[in-house]
Amino acid sequence: MRQTIWLTGVLLFCAAFPAHAQLGKSVPIKAGTPEDRALSEINAATDPAKKLALIDEFAAQLGKGDMAMVADDLYVNYYLAVKNYNKAFEYGEKLWALDPDNFANGVNLVRGAQEKGDVEKLFLYGEKAGAILQRYKARPAPEGLSASAWEQEKAQTLEEQRDNRNYVEQMLFLAAYQRPDAAGRAGYLLRFAAAFPDSRSAAQAQEIAATAYQQAQNYPRMLEVANKLLEKEPNDRAMLILVADYYSEKGEHLDQAEASAAKAIELTGTAKKPEGVTDEQWSQQIALEKGLALSALGQVNIAKKNNAQAVENLKAAAPLLKANAATYGRNQYRLGFALLNLQRIPEAKAALTEAASVPNPYQALAQEKLKSVAAAKPARKKR
Repeated sequence: MRQTIWLTGVLLFCAAFPAHAQLGKSVPIKAGTPEDRALSEINAATDPAKKLALIDEFAAQLGKGDMAMVADDLYVNYYLAVKNYNKAFEYGEKLWALDPDNFANGVNLVRGAQEKGDVEKLFLYGEKAGAILQRYKARPAPEGLSASAWEQEKAQTLEEQRDNRNYVEQMLFLAAYQRPDAAGRAGYLLRFAAAFPDSRSAAQAQEIAATAYQQAQNYPRMLEVANKLLEKEPNDRAMLILVADYYSEKGEHLDQAEASAAKAIELTGTAKKPEGVTDEQWSQQIALEKGLALSALGQVNIAKKNNAQAVENLKAAAPLLKANAATYGRNQYRLGFALLNLQRIPEAKAALTEAASVPNPYQALAQEKLKSVAAAKPARKKR
């Protein structure tokens, strides 16, 4: 009977294990051979010191040719089990030198880096694992196999690796998201998206990266990431609003800001609630998104001197933003400014008073504007 070891991080002795389930080389081992007996003894050993001694003996006496991969895999798993992560990394890199497409080795090293808390190594190994998947997806059909049969086999292989792939993706995404510094968080999130472009979390990672750059006040990178994502995902509401908000506030690229805000408003009307989000949470999110887009549109109209239209936009935005003091205060300041431009002084005072009454970045500006309005001499009535 012939048995096969699959280098998947766990030694599987099962002749029926399907070949397409693995990414990387496989090493056949015949039953009853010295290699088979040595591996059985290693697997049966429970004392760590004895197990390591047996692995050393296997590597020295039998670890030649393809068996060197088996030995390296044994070392990786042993050192992970005893939490000697540096040694696990050392042998994992040796294994990759012999078998660069060993995806399971990447999964093991990601696990080790995550347990050790080494974010840079986590990403180094996660990116290598992602590259293995991308190379496999791009691989042409082997000779003698039709293109359709090959695509079916690849799809099945990738499906059988789904749990491992999801694990690697989750570890990288969480490590990036939990970075305390905004710029570092953005950088790691973009590395994740580049390593796993087909992941369901890739677009979300880029969205968070753009907002992280906004928090870090790195606006050129914020716009670069947002606009790049919009090229691929033109209906990304978060990025449409981010671009519209920034350009309207700066008074730049007003036509793009207007188009982005208008599209975001349209999309909020047809957006579908994601799984795991309550009706109340979804209602609040959509209200905030629509309110931000309307407020940006109002600011664009102020810049274009369409103050009457701006007032309509900003009044519509107000109730949608009221739960968020920062965006509501800014909106009311904008509304007061547009009303002043129209000489609707009592309404302007009311809007500015609201802007001045809640903590927000425009509170002081609203208070100063109220003082200037109160100090202004009323216009003389014509006789």
